Amino acid sequence: MYFVFDYDVIIVGAGPAGIFTALETRRLNAGARILMVDEGPAIDKRTCPARTLGHCVGCKPCNIMSGWAGAGAFSDGKLTLSEEVGGNMVDYLPRDEVRELIRYADSIYLEHGAPEKVHGLNDPKVDQIKYECSKYNIKLVPCPVRHMGTELAFTVLHNMYKTLEASGNFTFMERTTAEEVLVEDGRAAGVYIKSASGAASLVRAPYVVAAPGRGGAAWLTKVAKDNDIQTLNNEVDIGVRVEAPNAIMDHLTQHLYEAKMVYYADTFENKVRTFCMNPGGLVSEEHYEGGIAVVNGHSYHDEALHTDNTNFALLVSTRFTKPFNSPIEYGRYIAQLGNMLTGGGIMVQRLGDLLKGRRTDASRLAKSTTEPTLKTAVPGDLSFVLPHRHLTSIIEALRAFDNIAPGLYSGNTLLYGVEVKFYSSKLTVGSHFETAVGGLYAIGDGAGVTRGLIQASATGVVVARDIQSNR
Repeated sequence: MYFVFDYDVIIVGAGPAGIFTALETRRLNAGARILMVDEGPAIDKRTCPARTLGHCVGCKPCNIMSGWAGAGAFSDGKLTLSEEVGGNMVDYLPRDEVRELIRYADSIYLEHGAPEKVHGLNDPKVDQIKYECSKYNIKLVPCPVRHMGTELAFTVLHNMYKTLEASGNFTFMERTTAEEVLVEDGRAAGVYIKSASGAASLVRAPYVVAAPGRGGAAWLTKVAKDNDIQTLNNEVDIGVRVEAPNAIMDHLTQHLYEAKMVYYADTFENKVRTFCMNPGGLVSEEHYEGGIAVVNGHSYHDEALHTDNTNFALLVSTRFTKPFNSPIEYGRYIAQLGNMLTGGGIMVQRLGDLLKGRRTDASRLAKSTTEPTLKTAVPGDLSFVLPHRHLTSIIEALRAFDNIAPGLYSGNTLLYGVEVKFYSSKLTVGSHFETAVGGLYAIGDGAGVTRGLIQASATGVVVARDIQSNR
C-alpha cells in the first residue's frame, strides 16, 4: 500500500548539495515544506566501527558514505575556494557568478562554525612554488583552502542540521531509499521511497532535487536512463593513495595546505593529478554497495591528532569515447581486482618493491621507514590490479614530483590501492541544473557536476534560487 505525503521540495541525498538546497530554500521561503531522504542515518547516529575496532564490519549502508552530510561528514573537510577546483560549474554559469556563489557558500560554512583561517591566500611563497613546478612541466593550481578537519567538518554539518530542524516544515527521513522519480506529463511529481523496514510510500512535490553524491551515482544514472535524460561520459579517475613522511611535503603544505599538481605523463600523456592532500593525516577505507572497498584519506584540524605522515591521491584521468558509457562500472571493476587479491580490503605496496617488480610482503613492509597509518591494509602488488598505462603514468608522475618534493620518489613511499572516484555519467542539465524533465534537478558529485564540498554546496544554492523564482 502506498501512502501519499505532500511537500514543496523533495531532496534526494543529504550531502552538501542537498543540505545547501534546503538551507537556501528555507532562507528564501520560510514556509516551504521540505523533505530530504537519505539511505544513511542522522549525523549523531553515524559512527564507523572501524575507527575503534581497527577493521571494517561491513555496515549496510556504509556509515562513512551515507547519512546526513554524506561522505563530507568524515572527510578532511577542505573548502577549496576557487572556481578552478572541485567541479565544473564554470561550464554552466559565468565565471564571476561561480566565484560569488563559492564566496556565498563559504560564508554559510563560517556561520555554522568553520574556522576563519584560509591557507594559500596572498602568500608570495605560492608563486615561488608555482615557478619551481613549471620548470618540470608540472602545473600547480593555486587554490585558497579553508580546512575544517574531520572533527570540525562533522560539527559544522551537524550545526546545519540543527538550523534546518529549528526552522520548521523540514523533514529528514533517515535510512530511506529513493526508488524512482515519479514523472507526470513531462514533469517531476514526486518520488517513490522505501524505509529500512521495507515500507513503501509515494511522496509528492512539484520539485525534485537529485543530489545523491558519489554513493548514489549509479542510481542517478538509472533515473536518467528511465526518463530519457541524455548523459555524457565523465572522466574516469583511477589511481592510488600516496603516503610519505610530513618532512617531505611540509614545505608545500605549510603554504598551500593542499598542493594541487597536474602532470602529463611521458609515455602515454595521460593526465595525472594530486587530489585530497592530508598533512598529518590518516589513510582510510570506504565501502560502496556491493562490497567494494576503496582507499581514501583524511586529517583532523586539531594538531594533537596529527600523524607523522602526509597522504594524497594520485589519480589518472581518462575520458573514454563511444561506445563506452559505463564509467562507474569500469571503476568498480578495477576496485574489485584489488579487493579480490586482499580478501576484500585495501592493498599497500612500497614504491621500491613496485619498481623492482616484486610484491610487498609483511616483512618488507615492516622494514619501511614510512609507517602505514591504515593498519588493516594488506601488503601486495599493485601491478596485478592497475592497468599498465595507469601504473606507468603514476610512476612517471611521482618521479616528476620528486623534483618539487625531494624524497617522494623513495623506495619507502607507500602506495595504497585502489583509489577510484565514482563520478557518474554527466547528466545533461541547463544553466540552473534542471534536467529535460521539468522540475527535476541533478546536482553535486553524483550528477557529475562537482568534485568537492564547496562547489557541491554552491549547486544547491543555484537550484534553490531557481525553484523559488519559478514558484
